[in-house]
Amino acid sequence: MVNQLDKIFKPQSIAVIGASTRENTVGNSLFKNLIDSGFKGGLYPVNAKSKEVLGIPAYENIAAVPGPIDLAVIIVPAKLVPGVVEECGKAGVGGLLIISAGFQEAGEEGKAMVKQILATSRKYGMRIVGPNCLGIINPKLGMNATFANQMALPGNIAFISQSGALCSSILDWAAEQNVGFSHFVSIGSMIDIGFAELIDYFGMNQETACILVYMESLTNARQFMSAARAFARSKPIIILKSGSSQDGTKAAMSHTGTLAGNDAAFEAAFRRAGCVRVERIAQLFHCAQALSTQPRPAGNRLAIVTNAGGPGVLATDFLTTRGGQLAQLSEETIAKLNEALPAHWSHGNPVDVLGDASPVEYRKAVEACLADPGVDGVLTILTTQTVTDPAGTAEALVAAGGHTRKPLLASWMGEKDVRQAREILELGKIPNYRYPESGVDVFLQMWQYTRNLQSLYETPRDAPLRFEPKRDAAWHIIRSALAEGRHYLLEHEAKALLKCYALPVGGNFVAKNAKEAGKYAEEAGFPVVMKIVSPDALHKTDVGGVKLNITTKAAAEKAYEAIIESVKKHKPEAHIIGVLVEKMQKKRYELLFGAKRDPIFGPLIVVGQGGVAVEIINDTSFALPPLNLTLATRTIERTRIYKQLKGFRGLSSVDLEDLAFSLQKFSYILTDFPEVREIDINPYLVDETGGVVVDARILLDDYQPRSKQHPYQHLVISPYPEKYIKKIELKDGRKALLRPIRPEDEPMEAEMFKNLSDQSLYFRFFGFKPKVNHDFLSRLTQIDYDREIALIVDIEEGETRHMAGVAHIIADAWGETAEFAILIADPYQNKGIGNIMMDYVLEIARDRGIKRIYASVLCNNSHMIRMFKDRGFVIKPGDESTFFSTELDLENALPFLAELPFEPK
Repeated sequence: MVNQLDKIFKPQSIAVIGASTRENTVGNSLFKNLIDSGFKGGLYPVNAKSKEVLGIPAYENIAAVPGPIDLAVIIVPAKLVPGVVEECGKAGVGGLLIISAGFQEAGEEGKAMVKQILATSRKYGMRIVGPNCLGIINPKLGMNATFANQMALPGNIAFISQSGALCSSILDWAAEQNVGFSHFVSIGSMIDIGFAELIDYFGMNQETACILVYMESLTNARQFMSAARAFARSKPIIILKSGSSQDGTKAAMSHTGTLAGNDAAFEAAFRRAGCVRVERIAQLFHCAQALSTQPRPAGNRLAIVTNAGGPGVLATDFLTTRGGQLAQLSEETIAKLNEALPAHWSHGNPVDVLGDASPVEYRKAVEACLADPGVDGVLTILTTQTVTDPAGTAEALVAAGGHTRKPLLASWMGEKDVRQAREILELGKIPNYRYPESGVDVFLQMWQYTRNLQSLYETPRDAPLRFEPKRDAAWHIIRSALAEGRHYLLEHEAKALLKCYALPVGGNFVAKNAKEAGKYAEEAGFPVVMKIVSPDALHKTDVGGVKLNITTKAAAEKAYEAIIESVKKHKPEAHIIGVLVEKMQKKRYELLFGAKRDPIFGPLIVVGQGGVAVEIINDTSFALPPLNLTLATRTIERTRIYKQLKGFRGLSSVDLEDLAFSLQKFSYILTDFPEVREIDINPYLVDETGGVVVDARILLDDYQPRSKQHPYQHLVISPYPEKYIKKIELKDGRKALLRPIRPEDEPMEAEMFKNLSDQSLYFRFFGFKPKVNHDFLSRLTQIDYDREIALIVDIEEGETRHMAGVAHIIADAWGETAEFAILIADPYQNKGIGNIMMDYVLEIARDRGIKRIYASVLCNNSHMIRMFKDRGFVIKPGDESTFFSTELDLENALPFLAELPFEPK
């Protein structure tokens, strides 16, 4: 697949179908750009009416072009494109860039043409960028296949945009700001290649340090999430998403012809993937420049060094009102500054070095702040005055920044007087801004990126209790409702389903007559609430179907009669099942647990302050399932009511761990049942003794068939693959569990690494000795189950569990090939574990449709070489004499592997 994209982004030959001799046309401008940009490969204009275009011989059609064509650029009317794509396929073209517009955004006829184009491209194995796009630029290759007025400068930023017009403006701005690109891509309507493929492609590209995205809509959200999660840790992915308002969403749908989705879902998805979301175009590039040239801050404490008090105060205001902190300078730092600066400096942060500060004084002040353990980054502000040396101070700042692991940013205020200084800062890789607020904003975005990654890859706590949901019972409730033609659950059914997932639901009973109502009220405990149960009276209060604060058995019997009478009066034909009786609950806080299916990202969880005024209060936090305990906790922490929940003014904290566990269990319902369209638990009452569901509403969709291989297609993040859990027996008779790894297994894997011999490490890592810390282990335990499976042998000895071995397969982005690796802990070697794990991993790979497995093995690792040979791997000498390369064709070389009887547990 990479080779297919190379044909588009690194072509050796390009044909332009629709290249024109007429000036001021797209066909003329694009072909001229290809010539002027210095593209060294073959260029072939295709124009049936001209013998040459811009001095280069033209061809009547693509079939007439001599030699192989890697990339065909199509600039013809939309109705001709399907025929041209067919001709390209027959001619053996590698990839297509379709500039033409008038497809998905042009109604049913356009959609039919898209369907035909895709079918043809797949038949011939061609990938497509576009249609309705500006084109693509590869500055290093000298390829400008756009009709923009500017050529991109070379650099390390990959830019991907759905808007062609925005691309043109950004190219102009980037040239002025000296911002360079590794690739510049306008993807238009994305009928084939989309954000996911490009993030994967540029993520693996060594010339790209940062990926910028302008997004209006999204197709195949699961692929996007998988790609973004794979690379966001190593390469910042910064996204400017339009359509955050309702009117903006409508405009985005009109522009791209695709669903734009709920902005809260996009926000939750970007956060979960580790992406940085910005709101303005300037932020997009400011963040990219800073994240690709500066270290990330460890915290949000900023020191400000300035030669003018006013800008320092403005920067402080901006910082502290947006979640940042003004760093408290240590006594040691104050002493250093007293020694370096005039007596009248500000003696605090912001560090006002005074208007006549020299470059040396600036440098000493910055170095002192950077050395302070309580400072996470420094913003330097300079305003020009008669005695100021902007260029000299810029040089001093560059020198100071060369010896730090903290971000150093600059704001040289002015234009002509500081132009030379800005160039010095640019060359010294010090991000600089015209206004201090921009520098503070970038610092906070960098910190947000750091904090989000820390949160995402924090080692999750184990659940406080063993939890086994009663899925069969829950499915019976859903199936019964659907069998009756209902797309909703009645309240007692909804609560019964929640109870299947161990959510705290109070005892409730459905009374069929007044006598039962009195009996059940006594059993529940007074006071009780009573509610009508009827599929024809979902809005209970509208028909007099609710009675509160009932304190005696007689009152309960009387309330039953009153409810039935009122409902029959308002809805004479209503089918009445009975009256729900349950104990009234009273706790300090009312929360909301909810979920709704987003058209792009699937189930979206919401938690926040509940009650009747939930829409007015608007205190909500969103997340995508599945959740572990840590992710559930972070979701709750983002609400405003969290400050109250953790205790204030002498009030006790609620049981936050129990609350997070309840949210985690709630997420499992959405994971297990794609039929659940909407859940509304409001209120969910909570205090220091725990929580309880008071009211619940669940809406359903029709039955959703599950694929045996991919049962969770309704989710954009693959949950823990329980179907691969398997009990095994070792050679010595001990029992163990062979299962996929979980993020919670990090401490167990750390313990295994601690006890590995040098030889085991040598055989696994080829002489490289990894630094076994959280960052290293989190990459092994917190994996994307769509791309990677890590199997561990979990063995219990006494009251302690140990990891006896781990085997990985890591697939490429397209699931075609995968790399295999295995490591067995020393105490468990020679007990048959390696053979069991290797066979099972290969079975799983085949189950997932992987076609080829490859691995490297040291030449002196005879045991491992024998294992590869026994399974039919082809073994070849590697690039170095110390190791072999091995490869197995899973499609043709696995007759000995039995079919897996995979069934969900």
